[in-house]
Amino acid sequence: MPFAVYALAVAAFAVGTAEFVISGILPLLAGDLSVSIPTAGLLVTAYAIGVAIGGPVLTVLTARYSQRAVLIGVMILFTVSQVLCAFAPDYGLLLAARLLSAIAHGTFFGAGNIVVANLVARERRGAAFSLFIGGITVANLLGLPGGTALGIAFGWRTTFLAVALLGALATLVLIFRIPRAEEAQVARPSFRAQLAELRHQEVFLSYATIALVMVGNLAWGTYQTAAMIEVVGIDPQNVWMYLLIGGAGAVLGIYAGGRGTDWKPMPTLLTVLLAQAFFFFTLIFALGDQVWFTVNLLITSILGFAFSTPLQARVIHAAAKAPNLASSLISTSFNIGIAAGAALGAWLLNSGVSYGDIPAVGVVFSLLAAGTASLSWWLERRPAAARAAG
Repeated sequence: MPFAVYALAVAAFAVGTAEFVISGILPLLAGDLSVSIPTAGLLVTAYAIGVAIGGPVLTVLTARYSQRAVLIGVMILFTVSQVLCAFAPDYGLLLAARLLSAIAHGTFFGAGNIVVANLVARERRGAAFSLFIGGITVANLLGLPGGTALGIAFGWRTTFLAVALLGALATLVLIFRIPRAEEAQVARPSFRAQLAELRHQEVFLSYATIALVMVGNLAWGTYQTAAMIEVVGIDPQNVWMYLLIGGAGAVLGIYAGGRGTDWKPMPTLLTVLLAQAFFFFTLIFALGDQVWFTVNLLITSILGFAFSTPLQARVIHAAAKAPNLASSLISTSFNIGIAAGAALGAWLLNSGVSYGDIPAVGVVFSLLAAGTASLSWWLERRPAAARAAG
């Protein structure tokens, strides 16, 4: 495997950590910047909006340029934005720096996929893509708890500096190790033809399902560190260990979702969503006991990542003639849900709802997602049933 692919995986780890780690250091930066935790949580909303909107816009604007140059450019932008986050003197400037980072994030993976495809032979692309995207998984497993532990020990600004250092090292390697070879030219359908693929209900209802799940996940996930400290009674110095357990659940969930997709994708998806609603419900009561909470945290983390693979596979299959546009809008769907979930959680907390009741949002939105997915599956099977009856 070319060394540049490993550098890309490190870059993906840095980009993923920058997105996720904010939830781990939320109480620290809220106290330092003299804002409420719900207000600080809007940093998650702003980031997700930046990824969902700014990323696709920049991707369109840079589509005609060398993707090697685009990739290196956005990594430089990402690294600079992390330094700006670290030295932001107030909440407003931190928010602006996070938006800058989000725009870089939204463009990074599209350019990265093209660069990876040009670095390896066609028969090795699957392994290369897995390694590249694996950086995000490792960011959940190690980046979030590691960045949180670093922030607790040395201050939240150190966390951003560490991410900036990772980004700078990855950028240097990419500059010197990605060849300036001619990029492969692939015939693409017109933009109108690609848009037509999105009209399939399997596509747009899958997008809706993704967004609904993420609203519930992020309403809880954004404020989970504060809930661990304030409700569960976990020592702030030990929060990173619980986040590590959640990261392990994320890895297990991705694996389970992949296996379930190869087996029966829609039964797997509906089972995961209904189980997620159930365990969000039990989480409300588990917050009173650290052992029960730990078990419930692991299970909800598994379920919170197991749903994604069946839905992504469904979108790509249904929009086979427009895989690039369909894939980019998967990311947009995730980030719409992330933005809405963090904002909804902030609104509820500011309205007087306690941290202990926030998992109820996950119950409601998991059930809404299950209903949307069930409708999509029913619509898909209806023509086949009609043909059989005829």
